[in-house]
Amino acid sequence: MGAAEPLRSVLWVKQQRCAVSLDPARALLRWWRSPGPGAGDPGADVCSVPISEIITVEETDVNGKHYSSGKWQKMEKPYAFTVHRVRRARRHRWRRAQVTFCCADEQLLHLWLQTLRELLAKLTSRPKHLLVFINPFGGKGQGKRIYDRKVAPLFTLASVSTEIIVTERANHAKESLYELSIDKFDGIVCVGGDGMFSEVLHGLVGRTQRDAGVDQNQPRAALAPSPLRIGIIPAGSTDCVCYSTVGTNDAETSALHIIVGDSLAMDVSSVHHDGALLRYSVSLLGYGFYGDIIRDSERKRWMGLVRYDFSGLKTFLSHHCYEGTVSFLPAQHTVGSPRDGKPCRAGCFVCRQSRQQLEEEQKRSLYGLESGEEVEEWKVVCGQFLAINATNMSCACPRCPRGLSPSAHLGDGSSDLILIRKCSRFNFLRFLVRHTNQGDQFDFTFVEVYRVKRFQFVSQAAEDEDGSVRGRGKKRFGQICSDQPPCCCAAPSSSWNCDGEVLRSPAVDVRVHCQLVRLFARGIEEPGS
Repeated sequence: MGAAEPLRSVLWVKQQRCAVSLDPARALLRWWRSPGPGAGDPGADVCSVPISEIITVEETDVNGKHYSSGKWQKMEKPYAFTVHRVRRARRHRWRRAQVTFCCADEQLLHLWLQTLRELLAKLTSRPKHLLVFINPFGGKGQGKRIYDRKVAPLFTLASVSTEIIVTERANHAKESLYELSIDKFDGIVCVGGDGMFSEVLHGLVGRTQRDAGVDQNQPRAALAPSPLRIGIIPAGSTDCVCYSTVGTNDAETSALHIIVGDSLAMDVSSVHHDGALLRYSVSLLGYGFYGDIIRDSERKRWMGLVRYDFSGLKTFLSHHCYEGTVSFLPAQHTVGSPRDGKPCRAGCFVCRQSRQQLEEEQKRSLYGLESGEEVEEWKVVCGQFLAINATNMSCACPRCPRGLSPSAHLGDGSSDLILIRKCSRFNFLRFLVRHTNQGDQFDFTFVEVYRVKRFQFVSQAAEDEDGSVRGRGKKRFGQICSDQPPCCCAAPSSSWNCDGEVLRSPAVDVRVHCQLVRLFARGIEEPGS
């Protein structure tokens, strides 16, 4: 067989005579029943698997097995090889499956083994050596058990070696990534929830900037992308990042995405205050309602996971609103909008096209062909808000399958800025309920949504300390304000919920960095793909 010539043989699968075809040009393995002589043409019962979704191939010992078929009895010594592959299950889950092919010719067996292994060896995107962080305390405390039972056997099968660190304290993973020699690894895997992922993200991004000589405290710094991908084995209470990038929070599915070497670029937002980096965010940056929930739940850790429900109900009944000013730069480079009904999916055109347009926009600005941020047209919205949310992704999870912004995109260099103005408690409940159904959750007069590449927020409390801020903002930007009848309890200031961590800053400057990190994922696949 030549380098690009198909290999076709008649082999046995589950005691049935099958034609088996391997096409290197299409990178596809197929087999179908062929009861007559010769391989024949594939029928409706054809099975196929892309080479990229084969986990491994191994020779199988069939000695000592009893086969009742008379045709099998004619084989003096059957030879066999097993193909371990990905099988798609319901709700975006992946499962490991296997199929064993048998023949009576040892040379034919080795030809198939050699050909398949050579094709697998050409898949250079697959990791060989991984650094694994396991959080034994997050979620329900099942991280170590999930890894040992569901993930480690798959890594062993795929010949993926690992170096495992079980975290013992907060920021253990972040500190390790600053200290270890990470060049020898092909990727970083975190076993835990969104908090564990955030810790690994901060460690990897921070380490990359330090090695590149980039000052993270400069809000306008062009951050260097990390060469290593991050894999997420979900073992937390929400697993929002995993659910939004894979479509499920299933450990075996995530492990298989890591093994086959999937890659998905993702935006990261930097949050600054007074020239200092506070945190990075990849999912939700929320002020008001979601900030109050996370701040209150932190004081009730003794309640376990039920604290989020308790704090959510308490915050809803409190119905606090917060006064402040939001200024933002619209994301002119994006080809989508928050209400276009086009969710981010595998091979997303919006992410790909938006990145290209953003790069062209940056080049024009660099060469003076287009205005820079300092003279771009900012928009300003001021008033009293129940919540201010910025999402880099849909923020979907099992409780909220469509997320806070169903059409937000993972890698388009923008964030969906959602402003919920003060309204009645009943109307706010209607808005929250929309997150659980198929309705347009932005179809309310008190809800505004913008796709932005940068935004700033200053609370009224901070403005009172510096009375010139609003005046400068009005003069510079020209404001968009509307007054509503008072219908909720005004409070001085809230906190920010930054991917589940509390930020107590009355003023922030947030910038989206397009496709700064990559995950071992491929995005949510459309049904039937």
